[in-house]
Amino acid sequence: MAEGPRGLIVAAPQTAQGKTTLMLGLLAALKARGLKVGALKIGPDFIDPGFHLAAGAAASFNLDHWAMRPATRAAIGAVAGADLVLGEGMMGLFDGAAAGAVGGGSTADIASETGWPVILAIDAARQAQSIAALAQGFARFRPDVRVAGVVLTKVGGDPHRKLLADALAAAGIRVFGMIGYDRELALPERHLGLVQAREHKLDALIARVSAAVAAGIDLDALLAAAAPSRIGAPAQPLTTVPPLGRRIAIADDAAFAFAYAHFLAAWRAAGAEIARFSPLADEAPPADCDAVFLLGGYPELHAARLAGNRKFRDGMFAAAVRGAAIYGECGGYMALGEELVDAHGKKHAMLGLLPVETSFEKPALHIGYRQLALAADTPLGPAGARFRGHEFHFSSVVTEADTDRLFEVSDADGTALGGAGLRRGTVFGSYLHLIDAV
Repeated sequence: MAEGPRGLIVAAPQTAQGKTTLMLGLLAALKARGLKVGALKIGPDFIDPGFHLAAGAAASFNLDHWAMRPATRAAIGAVAGADLVLGEGMMGLFDGAAAGAVGGGSTADIASETGWPVILAIDAARQAQSIAALAQGFARFRPDVRVAGVVLTKVGGDPHRKLLADALAAAGIRVFGMIGYDRELALPERHLGLVQAREHKLDALIARVSAAVAAGIDLDALLAAAAPSRIGAPAQPLTTVPPLGRRIAIADDAAFAFAYAHFLAAWRAAGAEIARFSPLADEAPPADCDAVFLLGGYPELHAARLAGNRKFRDGMFAAAVRGAAIYGECGGYMALGEELVDAHGKKHAMLGLLPVETSFEKPALHIGYRQLALAADTPLGPAGARFRGHEFHFSSVVTEADTDRLFEVSDADGTALGGAGLRRGTVFGSYLHLIDAV
């Protein structure tokens, strides 16, 4: 079997180590060298791929070892035409759906499957010689995962640099480079992670981090460390969840933004046409669409504006009346409901197409991988069709009908969680994000 593309995985011991900043700097610096670099975000993250594209990635897809079938991972992992693939890890290198389990959905599982070496980003701001023990422990923890070396972030002056370099050299850990502490490299965050790339002017930040990477990291050594993927060319075209229709209107703005690129690519490959519209700009879905997809995002931050957008509301009602399939995930599900309570306790009328009310007044985290089975026939498939996905939101249900559920759900370990989501005629949705069919 032919080898897959050459690649590296940027991972970290835990979150907030600087791996996203490092990833952006590498993408921009390598693009400046004339390389075509494909990007992957490991795990269920909608936001980081937008930053990858802004930094110069030729394409960016999610790659999920727990939620995706091997065929799906193979099709996504073969980023067509790229000189190099950079994969950005999630959380810590060994963190996944099942604690301590090989095959639990960690970044390490992707590294093992592809054979791509790991570059470990470590925040060195509060570390001295003990950093060597940390790096050595990660390098030795799983024999099937090769840690090629480290890049240190938030490094101090020359004495700090020498101390770190000497300790790591004595432990046999390769240092590809160091990036000094710079508060201007920080990316702003909010309740679902980083503020979306589309909401920033990123040119100055990307130029700054690109310069820091080019100056502080041995890019030639990093490129030489890349290895071909073991997966090789995919045996079949990319397929995921069935398309909702032939011409699908997809909400696309700051309030509805969470779409997986592999979904849209698979839908197009299956012959579906994608049309985008902005509820925030008071746009209606095109009248010739036979399906509407309301994505997850941040309707809780824009509830008053959405409630007053008549063209959007009238267009959604018209789509429901003509029998278009209307599907909402997470934020889209909130918008399909009757009311949304904002952070200040004020109620806003939503579309009223499903009997659910949600609230962001008292944020509470709901998170985890999910196994799902359809409770009835829908455009997603027949009753009993199974999927894998995830849940990640801070809003909560206030009231929700207990009939006509969309899914029967269990967690990653198979513990039953009961029914989730609702369906009414051709309108259906839930708080869950689908990733792949089973």
